[in-house]
Amino acid sequence: MKAGFIGTGSIGAPLASNVLDQEKSLVVFDIEPEATKALAEKQASIAGSPREVADNAEVVFACMPSIESFHAVVSGDDGVLAGGRMKTFVNLGTMGTEAVAEVEAALSAKGIAMLDSPITGGVQRAWAGDITVVTSGPREVFDQVEPFLQAFARDVHYVGDKIGQAQLVKISNNIMSFTNLVIAAEAMVMAAKGGVDPEKALAVYNSGSGQNRATLLTLPNFILNHKFNMQAPMHIIEKDATLWRMEAERLEVPQNVASATYHTLRQALAMGLKDGDLSEVVRVVERAADFVLPKTRD
Repeated sequence: MKAGFIGTGSIGAPLASNVLDQEKSLVVFDIEPEATKALAEKQASIAGSPREVADNAEVVFACMPSIESFHAVVSGDDGVLAGGRMKTFVNLGTMGTEAVAEVEAALSAKGIAMLDSPITGGVQRAWAGDITVVTSGPREVFDQVEPFLQAFARDVHYVGDKIGQAQLVKISNNIMSFTNLVIAAEAMVMAAKGGVDPEKALAVYNSGSGQNRATLLTLPNFILNHKFNMQAPMHIIEKDATLWRMEAERLEVPQNVASATYHTLRQALAMGLKDGDLSEVVRVVERAADFVLPKTRD
């Protein structure tokens, strides 16, 4: 099957590049022409619209940043539904169960199969082909698409045969990740304000029971060096946190700890960090504590 890829921004570009390396051909589209330049240099075919991608590829991947862009790529005037060759559509974004159900219905009405495959791992791991894919949908569709997913993923987890199940797993993973970061920031600020060298505190966290991804990666690589550049835009985090809240309310599941994380993220937005990086959530804790973590590494 010939593949197409829509949405080649910071996370989509490495995914598409890895597919191109494996398949040796790929048709791509992004609303920003500059985002496809590197792929064109690798001999990818550049399309002028999602429809053109769907006219030239049997399986089309979409990595969109928002629910609005997700719907537009599928059902817009030049969306993939207007294409003539696409047989399978693969969503790589975190869109929530409602949006993917709506898109699945629209695709199904035209006889097009869908696989829901949100990704997790971040930009650096995407370039290394080391991300994780959570996927759900008809098993026979997954079996056909899996080789493409393996082009950019270290781990591919098939979690069920229903569209939306992968969204629930991804969204619950996200809120756990955000919570790890918030609690790590609170713990580090507390220790440092009390006079402890942040590096010594971090060494204890990472050899003790408090160890998590935030202590292993985010604190040392993006916060203690004051770079705040983990390439996780706060406006995308806002969307993901809002989806968590919607799903928790829909399923009537208590989320007391996660709610505290959600409100901390909302505080970051209220502080003007909408265009900032997720790692800057530490500024919420610093402001409340009237203390700024010192820079301890380059």
